[in-house]
Amino acid sequence: MTVQETITDCWNRIGVRGDHSCELLQQHIHCRNCGVYAHAAQLNLQRAVGDDYQRSWAEHFSQPAGGDVLHDSSGMVFRIGDEWLALPTSMFVLVAPQALPHRLPHRNARGLAGVVNVGGKLYPCIALADLLGIAAVQTTPRTGRHTFARLLLVQWEQQSYALPVSDLHGIVRYASATVQAPAATINKGLQRFLTGVISHDGMMIGCLDAGLLGHQFARSLR
Repeated sequence: MTVQETITDCWNRIGVRGDHSCELLQQHIHCRNCGVYAHAAQLNLQRAVGDDYQRSWAEHFSQPAGGDVLHDSSGMVFRIGDEWLALPTSMFVLVAPQALPHRLPHRNARGLAGVVNVGGKLYPCIALADLLGIAAVQTTPRTGRHTFARLLLVQWEQQSYALPVSDLHGIVRYASATVQAPAATINKGLQRFLTGVISHDGMMIGCLDAGLLGHQFARSLR
């Protein structure tokens, strides 16, 4: 007699999947709490394994390793105007609500918007739109999702900076081998700060050069 013939699948007839006429339902509430159901599960796990089943899995595990690309990099993806951009996740310290920067007198370095209060501390605020030479205002309205303007607190060489962004997508993992060269149509101001472009969920995301951008951050404070 096979294991399948000894299993009593009463849950399909008089249990929760049947007509609920089982006398034990009042005690157990659900068939999964009943000893009959548990016993059936044990019998199912102890069933004999057929030759076809073993052969199928043997063939599966004997195949060469798949060609899946290793996702060895990750970046925090955000939007400035119409441009989706990313910086390495290792730079990020905190995501904070949007706040207006206070301008600093006699300081007009490119990209330096002033200082901003984050958690009771003042941080230099860098306007990436000015630094990268891109429009800060979105020209193509987005539909189907909410946008969340944020302040991204990043750190470069022990100095923290606040970056206002128009929208925050979140962390994206990607394979460095899949990074493409920036399109020739990208404006030169932005292009010089890019190490490449990745595609994710229909977005073309520019990967910013952390070293070059960090140098510009520090330069704005001199």
